[in-house]
Amino acid sequence: MKRKPLNTLFRWLGFLVLLCLVTGLTTAATAQAAKQVKQKNIILATTTSTQDTGLLDTLIPIFEKKTGYFVKTIAVGSGQAMAMGQKGEADVLLVHSPDAEKKFIEGQYGINRRLVMHNDFVIVGPSADPARIKGSRTSPEAFTKMANTGSLFISRGDNSGTHAKEKAIWKAAGINPEGQKWYQQTGLGMGQTLNVAAEKKGYTLADRGTWLSLQKNLGLPILMEGDPILLNIYHVIEVNHAKWPKVNAAGAKAFADFMVSPATQKIIKTFGVSKYGSPLFFPDAGKKVEDLGK
Repeated sequence: MKRKPLNTLFRWLGFLVLLCLVTGLTTAATAQAAKQVKQKNIILATTTSTQDTGLLDTLIPIFEKKTGYFVKTIAVGSGQAMAMGQKGEADVLLVHSPDAEKKFIEGQYGINRRLVMHNDFVIVGPSADPARIKGSRTSPEAFTKMANTGSLFISRGDNSGTHAKEKAIWKAAGINPEGQKWYQQTGLGMGQTLNVAAEKKGYTLADRGTWLSLQKNLGLPILMEGDPILLNIYHVIEVNHAKWPKVNAAGAKAFADFMVSPATQKIIKTFGVSKYGSPLFFPDAGKKVEDLGK
């Protein structure tokens, strides 16, 4: 009679031990599964032009199918993309602000900076061209005409690669437009800034790819192009795993390798031709920057 309570106690203890083992194994399995899922996720911080043109909508599904990785794309200006990289909040960058990129690499925030592609910037504006910039020999000359006539200029003002290029042109022209009534900043991406310029009938600086993809509904013709200063170069950069151990280094490398692979470069070469009659980007993997545009 006295053994029953003892036997019951042993049975309960055995049950609890078994429960703990099962729970521990389940927790470990769940943690392992979560780790595997995380290892298959990549955060790509990139410029809005790669998103607005639809290029990433074409490339990323191919990459995901080929590798099994899942890409979370955050399309911001190049400056914001690199700021994310400096905080370890992204795994890989696709950006187009060469001077800022060099500082990013020098600060050891990124590794393996590789040339991917290029297009160029263009100055667009209202057909009436009130500043008479059409026919200008250089971009600084065109900007000077806009400033002298007080013609509305719409700037992205977002520390993007496009904004950096715009500021470089103003500097070359010897003009500081900040605070001028004719100079307005949107703080928005390229596509949205083009729409604002169209609505307000102002001038703006745009990458050719985004302009081509949207120009049908803009009413903003190209008024200045071909100046060597307007070259627009894109690099892919892996965020430094040594600085940020939580970065998905394998995934970042896989994406970077994909972007410079012959198959992807072939897609970039023809992207946009059938729809716009011209490629939106020109593939450059393996080339030297000084040879671009030749």
